[in-house]
Amino acid sequence: MPLAEVFTIARGAQDVAEVVHVTIEHEGETGWGEAAPIDRYDESPASALAFVAGAAELGDDPFALDEIEARLAERPGEHAAKAAIDAALHDLCGKLTGVPVWRLLGHRRLGPPTSWTIPLDDPDAMARKAERTGAPFQRLKLKLGGGDGLDIERVRAVRGVARVPMQVDVNEWWTLDQALEALPQLAGLGVEYCEQPLPAGHADGPELKRRSPLPIFVDEDCHTLADVAPCAERAHGITIKLAKSGGIREAVRMAHAARALGLGVMLGCMVESGLGISAGCQVASLCDHVDLDGNLLLAEDPCPGVELVGGIQVPPATSGLGVQPAAVRA
Repeated sequence: MPLAEVFTIARGAQDVAEVVHVTIEHEGETGWGEAAPIDRYDESPASALAFVAGAAELGDDPFALDEIEARLAERPGEHAAKAAIDAALHDLCGKLTGVPVWRLLGHRRLGPPTSWTIPLDDPDAMARKAERTGAPFQRLKLKLGGGDGLDIERVRAVRGVARVPMQVDVNEWWTLDQALEALPQLAGLGVEYCEQPLPAGHADGPELKRRSPLPIFVDEDCHTLADVAPCAERAHGITIKLAKSGGIREAVRMAHAARALGLGVMLGCMVESGLGISAGCQVASLCDHVDLDGNLLLAEDPCPGVELVGGIQVPPATSGLGVQPAAVRA
């Protein structure tokens, strides 16, 4: 899937996203899911395909989600592939019962407004991109971690043209000293929270949480339910992504566990089509913050159906996830 423009973060840049689409059939209905493999965790489209091929026989009951999930968990890793299977099962169950997945789960349809991501660039370029953004976005997410001493200037430049709430994402690129120097300045510029300033698992995480003037949310530190409790000592909140958690069911468990620990909850995404974003929308109402703009970064979404209304990514009201490839619909 070609992107509308190059998307750059501290770890690198991309102009094309590769995803894997999964279908599960039962009683004349087809469920669709999408895997967005994360190379940071040694996943690829090829490894996702291999995992899916090895899980081809799921049994004869698509509603036996606990049993299916337990079998998939016997094979380690490949959370994006597991998320695709999970999404396809939820889509299938929704179609078999004739209701949207968010209703099947008992969730509200609408979550918080999504942020719009400004990729890492020089300060003036980021300001120009922010200036072009405008309505309907109600929040900006700035990618930092340039390694050139200009991260504060990036935020200052964007703040000069945008008055909406802002958050920053450093993608593991700062040291403790850099974070402690930058965070008070970011607070002064009205940044509301900082995502993953230190490398995952860094020993200084608890110290940074104690001294930070801004809430710290962790992304690369937090994958599945087992990670949530350890994150409480190093962060004020967690970032959930279906491609990391293995799907909707684990994401729901993580959100409730975070709440029990007094942590904030953010829902993120990879660069995904509307199919992957729709799966995320089904749990968005459980979260404090939402960053579901992956499909909006594409030159053309091959799986349209999620609507951006007033800054909120709204899932379809039709049965299941309500999204599948346009070529299939046609």
